[in-house]
Amino acid sequence: MPGVYRVDLLTRQVSSPEVDWSYGEPTEMLNPLNSEGPMDDMGESSGAYIVRIPFGPKDKYIPKELLWPHIPEFVDGALSHVIQMSKVLGEQIGDGNPVWPVAIHGHYADAGDSAALLSGALNVPMIFTGHSLGRDKLEQLMRQARQSRDEINSTYKIMRRIEAEELTLDASEMVITSTRQEIDAQWRLYDGFDPILERKLRARIRRNVSCYGRSMPRMVVIPPGMEFHHIIPHEGDMDAETEANEDGKSPDPTIWTEIMRFFSNPRKPMILALARPDPKKNLTTLVTAFGECRPLRELANLTLIMGNRDNIDEMSGTNASLLLSILKLIDKYDLYGQVAYPKHHKQSDVPEIYRLAAKTKGVFINPAFIEPFGLTLIEAAAYGLPMVATQNGGPVDIHRVLDNGLLVDPHSQQSIADALLKLVADKHLWAKCRSNGLKNIHLFSWPEHCKTYLSKIAGCKPRQPRWLRNDDDDENSESDSPSDSLRDIQDISLNLKFSFEGDKSEGRDIDGSLDSEDQKTKLENAMQTWSKGVAKTPQRSGSIEKGDKFPALRRRKHIFVIAVDADPSNGLSESVRKIFEAVEKERSEGSIGFILATSFNITQMRSFLVGEKLSPTDFDAFICNSGGDLYYSSLHQEDNPFVGDLYYHSHIEYRWGGEGLRKTLLRWAASTAKNEEHIVVEDEETSADYCYSFKVQKPGAIPPVKELRKSMRIQALRCHVVHCESGNKINVIPVLASRSQALRYLYLRWGMDLTKVVVFVGESGDTDYEGLIGGVHKSVVLTGVCSSASSQLHANRTYPLTDVVSYDSPNIAKTCEGFSSSDIRSSLEGLQVLKG
Repeated sequence: MPGVYRVDLLTRQVSSPEVDWSYGEPTEMLNPLNSEGPMDDMGESSGAYIVRIPFGPKDKYIPKELLWPHIPEFVDGALSHVIQMSKVLGEQIGDGNPVWPVAIHGHYADAGDSAALLSGALNVPMIFTGHSLGRDKLEQLMRQARQSRDEINSTYKIMRRIEAEELTLDASEMVITSTRQEIDAQWRLYDGFDPILERKLRARIRRNVSCYGRSMPRMVVIPPGMEFHHIIPHEGDMDAETEANEDGKSPDPTIWTEIMRFFSNPRKPMILALARPDPKKNLTTLVTAFGECRPLRELANLTLIMGNRDNIDEMSGTNASLLLSILKLIDKYDLYGQVAYPKHHKQSDVPEIYRLAAKTKGVFINPAFIEPFGLTLIEAAAYGLPMVATQNGGPVDIHRVLDNGLLVDPHSQQSIADALLKLVADKHLWAKCRSNGLKNIHLFSWPEHCKTYLSKIAGCKPRQPRWLRNDDDDENSESDSPSDSLRDIQDISLNLKFSFEGDKSEGRDIDGSLDSEDQKTKLENAMQTWSKGVAKTPQRSGSIEKGDKFPALRRRKHIFVIAVDADPSNGLSESVRKIFEAVEKERSEGSIGFILATSFNITQMRSFLVGEKLSPTDFDAFICNSGGDLYYSSLHQEDNPFVGDLYYHSHIEYRWGGEGLRKTLLRWAASTAKNEEHIVVEDEETSADYCYSFKVQKPGAIPPVKELRKSMRIQALRCHVVHCESGNKINVIPVLASRSQALRYLYLRWGMDLTKVVVFVGESGDTDYEGLIGGVHKSVVLTGVCSSASSQLHANRTYPLTDVVSYDSPNIAKTCEGFSSSDIRSSLEGLQVLKG
């Protein structure tokens, strides 16, 4: 399409004899249809590509239900591809500046989950199409009563799928559906979407009135596109066709003969139904309506294309039962010679079946109780067939566009018979409906679909990392020239806040920026601090030396992330000490850097370091408040021990509810009180601009955090609720912020290679624990650490932890119980991080 330079379709790479060899190809270019000129005219890397990302078992195709533990690995691989491609396109068409994606579009629940994490990591708009939704599927399976809820979840991992779909509502700017029915009947089943609240919020936005931190994705109906260029609608009738055949023209298609052999009078108009023998398709009501209406029987024949069968006894119970019911109805109403029900047809026969019905001046009918979309209605219209369709679901939208038939109540056989008789008997109405369908069918074409799609994307508010807008696009350069060092100094002084506490922002304008005088003062202080640090810091291993890049993690061979969710006295301190001892040699050489990732705020972090006699420069970075804040260690630690990354806040602030969210959380905390005793209270000392913290006075007395998450979603407040510190604290941070997402930010911002990262965790941890284990990085599980908190915090999920963590992954190692520093080193050697 004009205006689109490149489209990448990201999927899984599989090299297995179970699938075609092309599934193992890393990249596949899709040739454009009807291209007039050579591809070179578009650009060197332009066009549409399938890009296959390796994740999960490399040589085995596995069902989508078993892919959940490997989703983080896909996200990391996709992130790497997008960043590399943005650089390539920047060199080709961006004057050397990275060309960022306009949007990320996820399809189905697992890709929606991936797209949400990618959207947060890249800070670009997300779009989602569900196609098939988990809550709707769960309801249908429960109604069938063949499996219990636990059995359904075990088979389909349905609760993890539903949580992924809830996350897509949290993260998406826009959700695209095929019909209005999908919005009103399926999406409204979710906590994160309410059609009435959505309309109210849209109205407030249009009037420029505050929504108090609430947000809802925009629901947009765009029907799927179809190819119509190969379809030639039939002109003429059966008599003309018979004369043509007698003149020696080509014989009729085989499927025509197969159908017409059922009829006593094959020239009568054909009522065509094309559906599998499923009770939901309501074919028995159609046959009954036809049998009960004598005028309809005299004017028309009925054709039922119900899939393929060899022997009814070999069909599934439900399908066989329905087919037998139809045969009994045919016998009851003596419809022999008036109803066709061929046993076999090929997919290539379907167009010929439509053509046959159109030649007889027939009608296509879809009498389903509920039809989510109705693709066959569009196909039939393209061949010149008027339609009679259910008034429940997608056909309503199709009829609104095509205006080529009548809608009926599928529960009323009289309504069905009347509509069919009206179209078959009234030739003027039939011709008008046929004409309208052919005239409007282009509105369901792929070009029309793409035009509508692109116009909706253009309405999304553009987002990208803020540093890309400030011409700071050469931070990832490998050069260490003096000019680069000066540029780093400028970048640090302009864009990073030096702070002792770092939790509350003061002296800010409405948009969060520092006022000019304060910024000037901080700039001067930062420059002086940097120069003093370079001059005064003794040359020792692990320190930032003059002329080196900032931060130090850019120069490390490996980065060790300590994300052990234990109290300092209950495992954290000892874990840090043993990890340091395990790699003392590499640490002294400066080849390994460290990041401390906890639920602590920066004040608690500083207290921990002081208590353990550790220096801030023992770590390259600090992920605080469960991912709500990011700091680096400062060179001049006497004055400025920590450096806060201001760009990080702009990166995670998407849909942050601010004060509106805080007030709602306070009301929730008050509602948990029992007998005037407060169970949950706000922790103002540890709260920050992007993290609202609450103390839990009685961990066993509050509802699970998943209930708080659900409550916030129902009120259209998008946030990430983290239960931490063994259940004694709750951190509420931006919806796409987390400790694992902070690691992806460091890759994006500073080029920290995620494959060179090792994350140390306990046996359990805070409720964001699962995100720290999966991905392309390595993980070391410290056996015996955080083992007591396991049952309590893991119960806060709506699905078992085993659904999302694969402990047999080659990227995960476990230490023995009562491990020593040498045991940790052995685990690292087993992961091939260190050489034995």
